[in-house]
Amino acid sequence: MTLLVFFGKDRGNEIVERPQRLLAMLVALQANRRMTAGELAEQFSVSRRTVLRDVDALAAADVPVFAERGRYGGISLLPGAEIDVSRLTNSESEALQLVGVDLAKARQLGLEAAARSAAQKLAARKRWRRPGTDAERLPLGEVVAIDSGGWFVPEEQADVAALAQDLRLGRRLRIDYRASGRQKTHDRIVDPHGLFSRAGRWYLIAEVGGVPRMFALARLGAWEVLPEERRLSTDLPLETLAADLVSRLEERRTIRVIAALDAGTEDIARRILGSRLLSVEPSSDPEKVRIAVGYDQLDAVRQLMQFTDHIEIIEPPEARRLIAALAETIAHRHSPDAISNGTGTVAGSERAG
Repeated sequence: MTLLVFFGKDRGNEIVERPQRLLAMLVALQANRRMTAGELAEQFSVSRRTVLRDVDALAAADVPVFAERGRYGGISLLPGAEIDVSRLTNSESEALQLVGVDLAKARQLGLEAAARSAAQKLAARKRWRRPGTDAERLPLGEVVAIDSGGWFVPEEQADVAALAQDLRLGRRLRIDYRASGRQKTHDRIVDPHGLFSRAGRWYLIAEVGGVPRMFALARLGAWEVLPEERRLSTDLPLETLAADLVSRLEERRTIRVIAALDAGTEDIARRILGSRLLSVEPSSDPEKVRIAVGYDQLDAVRQLMQFTDHIEIIEPPEARRLIAALAETIAHRHSPDAISNGTGTVAGSERAG
């Protein structure tokens, strides 16, 4: 089975979002067998060029639809190649539009059964040979595998599906949340926009005092639905608001750290540092590369300690001093004549016995 699900709107004056339009286009073709690009364009309030792009995208995804050019041409489903999209339930359509057939995401949202059912209906068709090709191509699903989860991501602590259902009430929430770097949780009242998933992690996007923020569900202890309706300062779509928050977070780089890194460590540095890695350049030493890393506060430079003796901080001086002080503390803590007493302080071994 192969399925491509597209999110967002095409450019132009389109009214129907693309995932809805693609499903509706298949329903229309199945009912009429053949339609012109002009007829489909008029039905969905898009351009003929957009219709042809949609057809190409569906065909590339191994869906048995093709366009015949010329005066008597049109857009058709191959005879005998049926797609059971007309019987998709509301929950199945909603699951496809939200997560495609990403069963892990569907499971977290409580939509796994609907996603599996929708996938089976879309798969209920014969294999087909695309017109105009000498040989049948392998289905895209056999040569491409996609996992939208992040690396080494722990299971979320919060019940994503339960929270999603509570958010649909449109009410304020009282959340018990632990801020990054803090040990204790604190109550706060928020006006929620919705849930956002990125790199395998879930976030609650909500306003505090009229300012939108992202709250990691992994640090959300509990929540309570309040009787008051939510009060939002913006009517931006959730995906637009999430993209803006992510962009602002990634661009918040007031500290620029320059370091020399062992060249053999470059690949793992790219994976660990992600968007914080601003540049990688050759150095005068062929065994090293010169990297620039961006942070929003000096204390975040601690992250570079994990590269141990593979890295040397060059500038700024305050970052170099911080790493030196941390290295000295770690060396003292792990010296032969000192052991930890379990409280974060170090005592001499003769007193610990």
